[in-house]
Amino acid sequence: MTTVDHDRDAVRERYRLERDKRLRADGNEQYVEMAGQYAHYLDDPYVAPVDREPLTDEVTVALIGGGFAGLITGARLVQAGITDLRVIEKGGDVGGTWYWNRYPGAQCDVESYVYLPLLEETGYVPTEKYAHAPEIQGHCRRIASHFGLYDNACFSTQVTSVVWDDDASRWIIHTNRGDAMRARFVVMGNGPLHRPKLPGIPGIESFAGKTFHTSRWDYDYTGVTRAAVSTSWPTSGWGSSAPAPPPSSACPTWPGPARSSTSSSAHRRPSTPAGAGPPIPTGPVPSSPAGRSSGSPASPR
Repeated sequence: MTTVDHDRDAVRERYRLERDKRLRADGNEQYVEMAGQYAHYLDDPYVAPVDREPLTDEVTVALIGGGFAGLITGARLVQAGITDLRVIEKGGDVGGTWYWNRYPGAQCDVESYVYLPLLEETGYVPTEKYAHAPEIQGHCRRIASHFGLYDNACFSTQVTSVVWDDDASRWIIHTNRGDAMRARFVVMGNGPLHRPKLPGIPGIESFAGKTFHTSRWDYDYTGVTRAAVSTSWPTSGWGSSAPAPPPSSACPTWPGPARSSTSSSAHRRPSTPAGAGPPIPTGPVPSSPAGRSSGSPASPR
């Protein structure tokens, strides 16, 4: 066995120097709050909200957030026989951070078989060891369709407050759509990765050129390269004839019109995204969990 002589203290010092380059005394204060003149960076460029009447109905369980937490919880509740659910999601579809992050080459650095939840339950086998974003978001949609989580969901809807009504023993959920929904139970699945950070670059307040955040990627502006088509979100179609999940009966947000006047199909409700594997499976929901646990969502790379 060959041994390599090295100075451990020197190695540690090199790492310390690199770490110190990344340490900032201002911490989160280095970022600009996305409000006022920066609020447009939060707009959803993928799906345009559809006007609807405010909701004042009641469900047994309200799931705030349509990412992995909301999807897994919803799936397990359905398996347990609790189907009176509602997913409330700020984005135009399920997926959480994988709904928002569609920049070219977006990929997860955790192995697909560990990271993607409910693979056995949906009968899906990942196509890559480290899945790209379209496949991950496609699997999120597969889960929602398979377990019926689209049926009563509200998309393009942001929760503004959750208040307990002691007299009625119910949670009152207020949203930016004027809703006052009621629920016996509320599950908070609104992770931190849905809200982008805007770096406080000097001059950002006066720059007059085109800007957008990577989590709101504008393919109409950048165009699409061959590499982007194969590993990211194509603007020329989703590469599958699989039927799209049904629009929500409670909040018929979809199909929404494209925001862009140049109208690319990536801005409309897709069927299975390119690279997301076979059509969304149908059939009966398993009656009991298959014993699989999911990995924690990692930041897309």
